[in-house]
Formats: sequence, C-alpha cells, structure tokens
Amino acid sequence: MRNKFDGQLQLLDELLTHMGEQCEIAIAKATRALKEGSIEQAQAIIEADEEIDQMEKDVERLCLKLLLQQQPVAKDLRRISAALKMITDMERIGDQTADIAEIIISSKHNTATDIKQIGTMAAAVSKMVRDSVHAYVSNDLELAKHVIEADDAVDQLFDTIRDELVEYIRAEKGEHGKQIFDLIMVTKYLERIGDHATNISEWVEFSITGVHKDGIKL
Repeated sequence: MRNKFDGQLQLLDELLTHMGEQCEIAIAKATRALKEGSIEQAQAIIEADEEIDQMEKDVERLCLKLLLQQQPVAKDLRRISAALKMITDMERIGDQTADIAEIIISSKHNTATDIKQIGTMAAAVSKMVRDSVHAYVSNDLELAKHVIEADDAVDQLFDTIRDELVEYIRAEKGEHGKQIFDLIMVTKYLERIGDHATNISEWVEFSITGVHKDGIKL
C-alpha cells in the first residue's frame, strides 16, 4: 500500500514539475513576443494557457484522490495540501502570461526593445518559478527561502522600470502614451508572477516545517 502511495506522490512531483516548466516556457515566449512584437507568438501563449489550466485540474484531481483514498497524515498531508495551494498560483502565472500576450496583440507600437530591464525582470521571475517548484520536489527549505528573498529584487526592478517609463512619457510629451502604459502593465504582470512564485515557496516552507506565515500550523 505504501509503495503505491509513494508512486502517486512521485507522479504528483512530476506533474507539478511539468506545470512549472510550462509556466517558464510561457514567460519566455511572452518576453520574446514582446521584444519582437510577434502577434503569432502571443496567440500561441494564449493557447498554451489552456494547457496550464488543464494541468491544474489534473493535479487537483490527483491530490483529492490521495486525500480521500489514502487519508495521509503529518508530512504527507502537508505535502498534498501545499500542492493544492501551489497549483492555484501556477494557474494564475499562466493567466498573467496570457494577459501579457493580449497586450501585445492589441498594441500597435513596440517599444520594449528600449527597456532592457524588462528582459532582466522576466528572467528573474522565471527563475523564481523554477526554483520554487524545485524546492518543493527536493524538499529544499533553503531554496524556498532564497526565492522569497529574491522577490525584493523583482519589486525593485518594477519600480525602476515604471519610473523610467513615466520619464519616457514626459520626454515624449504624451506621444505613444498608450504603448508605454501597456509596458507598465506588462511589468506589473511580471511583478505579480514574482509574487505567485513567492506564494509557492511559502507553501513549500509549510510542507516542510508545518508552519505557514499566515499562522497555519499542521
């Protein structure tokens, strides 16, 4: 019985890893589409979001099966409960890459090549997503803490890019205002992706320690 349960937990790790990889791919494609102004690439991101949504359902179904059939306790229960929370954040990451894609499709002018920090920010949040899922699979508390700490740097990048874009609007006396505002929204979505990666890491901490920052203990 335990061998079967362990096999199902391994499957859970594999599904979460794949879901995290799809989130990373979506972020990379969104960054590339933004830089190139590629409508085709942006549309592909929106379609890929449906796959992430389906993966959320698959993981949720497996978690509920494990909870109902195996009735896990202690660390196993925390691990499955954390996974249920994590997939909500990963699904939102997929949604936000799709939101970036929608902006690219609706924008008529591309200025992203002038803002190098956007690529830096996208790479940073992508790494946060990757590391947060890896921390869960490998039970790495230190890596989870590192992801949480990395969110401060992403927030600082957001502030820097936003201020630079505001100055750009002033210098252009309002020209290309909509396009610049779109870029501010893109960076806000990236900042939110960083927040979701942080949330994932906080649930990783809970799965390992039994304590969540919101006061939940198990």
